[in-house]
Amino acid sequence: MLTDLPNVLTLSRIAVIPLLVALVALRTPGGDLGACVVFGLAAITDYFDGMLARNRRQQSDLGRMLDPIADKLLVGATLMVLVGHGRVSTLGLYPAIVIMLREILVSGLREYLAGIRVGLPVTRLAKWKTGFQMGALGTLLSGHTGAVLLGLGFLPISFIGEAMLWVAAALTLITGWDYLTAGLSHVSSAETRGVD
Repeated sequence: MLTDLPNVLTLSRIAVIPLLVALVALRTPGGDLGACVVFGLAAITDYFDGMLARNRRQQSDLGRMLDPIADKLLVGATLMVLVGHGRVSTLGLYPAIVIMLREILVSGLREYLAGIRVGLPVTRLAKWKTGFQMGALGTLLSGHTGAVLLGLGFLPISFIGEAMLWVAAALTLITGWDYLTAGLSHVSSAETRGVD
């Protein structure tokens, strides 16, 4: 049901995207810090919505559909706003592209496999990838100006964020390859069985 707490948490990740974009567009230290906080809270809901759905036995087809959509919208919008506002270096653009391409690949695979009633489970490494990715994006959103507000201006925040983004991209390639090979094996099996 749409009003179950897990689904509300999932929908909140979509709902905060305009606020996140607006905060980054302010180009102020407070806006940067606010964007980091909003993103961090949204990222945390990704953990809690699944946990609550399992614990409360509120798992649903709607939740299974909305959760990856909300994740991809949040990550995609954040990457685009960071790149669009010059918050990522030219080198940092490459891991961002890798992450976006993997998200599209996995979405396409999941959609096809759902049609033949095959699931693509989330691996432990994919969870690590998500952790690095969310940490990188939150760090890049805070930027140097947000760090200054917290008294952490001595840290090379952009460098740390981009280094984390590169780690996330490397994990993205590995998990994307794992999902692709698993998906293709299911596609081959479906073709052998004559499923269209």
